[in-house]
Amino acid sequence: MRKVAVVGIGHGKFGVRSDASLRELAFEAVKACLDDAGIPLKEVDSMVTGIAGDEFALGLQPSAQVHDYIGFHPKPNFRVEGACATGSIALRTGIMNVASGLADVVLVVGVEKMTEVPTSIATEIMGKAGDSIWEYPFGTTFPGYYALIANAHMAEYGTTEEQLAMVSVKNHYYGSLNPYAHMQKKITLEKALTSFTVAYPLKLYDCSLITDGAAAVIIASEERAKVISKKPVWIVGAGLATDTLRLGDRKSLTSILAAREAAKTAYKMAGVGPSDIDVATVHDCFTIAEIVAYEDLGFCEKGEGGKLIAAKETYVGGRIPVNVDGGLKSKGHPIGATGVSMAIEITKQLRGEAGERQVKNPEIGLAHNVGGTGQVVAVHIFRRE
Repeated sequence: MRKVAVVGIGHGKFGVRSDASLRELAFEAVKACLDDAGIPLKEVDSMVTGIAGDEFALGLQPSAQVHDYIGFHPKPNFRVEGACATGSIALRTGIMNVASGLADVVLVVGVEKMTEVPTSIATEIMGKAGDSIWEYPFGTTFPGYYALIANAHMAEYGTTEEQLAMVSVKNHYYGSLNPYAHMQKKITLEKALTSFTVAYPLKLYDCSLITDGAAAVIIASEERAKVISKKPVWIVGAGLATDTLRLGDRKSLTSILAAREAAKTAYKMAGVGPSDIDVATVHDCFTIAEIVAYEDLGFCEKGEGGKLIAAKETYVGGRIPVNVDGGLKSKGHPIGATGVSMAIEITKQLRGEAGERQVKNPEIGLAHNVGGTGQVVAVHIFRRE
């Protein structure tokens, strides 16, 4: 396979974007990305668009909305979908295009517009990502799914509601420093713990936001990357794995098999291990998800994730800074854009461009993106030049 690097990044503002349509959100990120790479759109050979929900997009060809609006036709563009891991699967697809030689320069766009439907409808739509026969018809929702995981983790390992809230406090702190974040405000531990219960033990501040937004990256072959960028960030590991659709068919609720397997593949490909990672973005759709991710990625022993956040080891300056862009919790979770946004944050960190959130001199970064409750998980590892 050919080497692949990120050579351009573009991030739109996440939030309730009543000022922009789906296609306009995508244009915002693509323009920023092209400007960052310093190349015109005509130099891009191919495009991959990650959009998770037809029901959110209000159309059956949302990727066509995007390529038409940015003027990309007649070049190749197609849509991928993998629930909440859609953005990272789009990135993986772009990597395969470049690594195989099908294209030299690929634009990867992730976008979602979720707030044009009421919150109750958005919750129902996302609930359909569970088993459509044995889960969704019985009223399951994603707060409910992750509440099951949280309760199991608390029962098995003694994880506490306070430790869950500590994840939220950390991510809101870093979100307050991120101009692209949906919720740019700090919260206290008390505020998190006293917010209303959504699905016990998960409270309001344990849950990520329903968000509009877009993110885009340009990736290129080694030959083109060295021409386009003075600071290419190499994608050196790519893991993808799956698990059962139904939670009830899994051996454990306290770990996600697909995350462990995807991480194993990515670490092996990159020739590194968990202790080599300098900065990470992980899928914190709910605070328990971040704690489980610490363990599944090998940042701590199984059952020790709560202690890792309590010791502030996942803050900047700690052993393994995690989600110092605010994560899904504070930055927001426009489903198709999330994985691409993660890649952008790691690229910024490795370039040394993260401002107040900058980790000191990172060399290797990791992005972990979970689809649904772990039906599909993507892990990518990045290394700076």
